Amino acid sequence: MLKAMNFIKYKKKQHFNSEMQRIDFAYASSLIRSFMKDDSLVLTIRGRKYTPEFSFYVGEQKITAKSVQTEVDAGYEGKEQVVLVEVKNSKVSNTIIRQLYYPFRQWQEHTSKKVIPLFFERNDSEYHIWQFEFKDIENYNSIKLVRTGKFIINEDVLEKKKKTLF
Repeated sequence: MLKAMNFIKYKKKQHFNSEMQRIDFAYASSLIRSFMKDDSLVLTIRGRKYTPEFSFYVGEQKITAKSVQTEVDAGYEGKEQVVLVEVKNSKVSNTIIRQLYYPFRQWQEHTSKKVIPLFFERNDSEYHIWQFEFKDIENYNSIKLVRTGKFIINEDVLEKKKKTLF
């Protein structure tokens, strides 16, 4: 269990209701760095951007994409890697590979570092992370799950400990 930073306090938990707020809180609590085992990760990428031209295959069909709008909810750059995060506010039963693949391909063009796509979801106090990779950069369907993590950042436990100290 990760502990929330003891100086981050809000009276209402509804304050953390946007995707950005949830991923920022998880990052401030070291969840992203802990999951990736990389203390050098810092937030450097966020928002919408247009892709350069690139081609890929879906089955036998070759597709060329150019100037497609993508959005990265959070991107963290470390000494050796760039981690791109797709964030969802609620439990998701499936997602579109495109939300991971297009930003992955886009940032492959912008850096020589390894680009790692993550899918992030928060349900109440549980934070879920799925790390993916594309075995073949030019094959849209080559996505593979590398590993998963489930974390709890328990603000209530931290608050109870403070009350017993004073």
